[in-house]
Amino acid sequence: MILDRFDLTGRTAIVTGAGLGIGRGIAIGLAEAGADVVVAARTESDLDEVAGQVRSLGHRALVVPTDVTVEAECGRLVARAVEEFGRLDILVNNAGGAMPRAALDTSEGFMARTFAFNVTAPLTLSKLAARRMVDTVGRGSIVNISSRSASMTQPMFVAYGAAKAALDRMTRNLAPELAPRVRVNALDVGGVATRSLDVVLTDDSLRAQFLAGTPMGRPGEPEDIAAAVLYLASDASSWVTGKVFEIDGGTEAPAIVVPGPGLQPTRADGTGP
Repeated sequence: MILDRFDLTGRTAIVTGAGLGIGRGIAIGLAEAGADVVVAARTESDLDEVAGQVRSLGHRALVVPTDVTVEAECGRLVARAVEEFGRLDILVNNAGGAMPRAALDTSEGFMARTFAFNVTAPLTLSKLAARRMVDTVGRGSIVNISSRSASMTQPMFVAYGAAKAALDRMTRNLAPELAPRVRVNALDVGGVATRSLDVVLTDDSLRAQFLAGTPMGRPGEPEDIAAAVLYLASDASSWVTGKVFEIDGGTEAPAIVVPGPGLQPTRADGTGP
């Protein structure tokens, strides 16, 4: 049966950023497909709730509070997963993000932190996980959660957009090195109804603008992303690697634009505009 290829029974998955929103939806979705799930994020209380949901579905869960920007904590996360479950099959690099910031206000430090969170951390975890996947199971799947900001022109997102574009390129470049044993793919995600989009969805004018710019006429839901992750994590995509899939409600341009301050001439007294 074709549906058997989506079955994750007996497999172990790590999901970072699993406490809320998209990560929470992915963790629960993988458990619904049969996986045992290791949930990681910085806030343990959020993870406890997600782990409870996984266990209520009849599957095992392990809570590992983790700051993915710290290499030692990434190593501990992967080691704990294998110690607890004896295998590692799936890694979902979901943790990431950055607040909007005008380009001229984007410092070297902000840029470096954004890349560390969205690019370096997924690479670190991917290297660690790939080795344990091959050593314990012989194969595996890595799914990177990226953003449509990687390929759309958006003011105020110079750091975040550049980092997610780098994550997409990292996905494509890493895949042939790990093939055929470990597959590596990514999802470029559009506007999803999570806490980060509340400022838009709770304002009537902004919500109308967002919906008008989204051909499918609604924001995404965490389950929409979880379904795509399930495809890439399971044997249903066993002939797919090095690809970036756009899960975005059909958008080809930003559904909503954060206005930037623009660039004005400096005044004669040497102060700003």
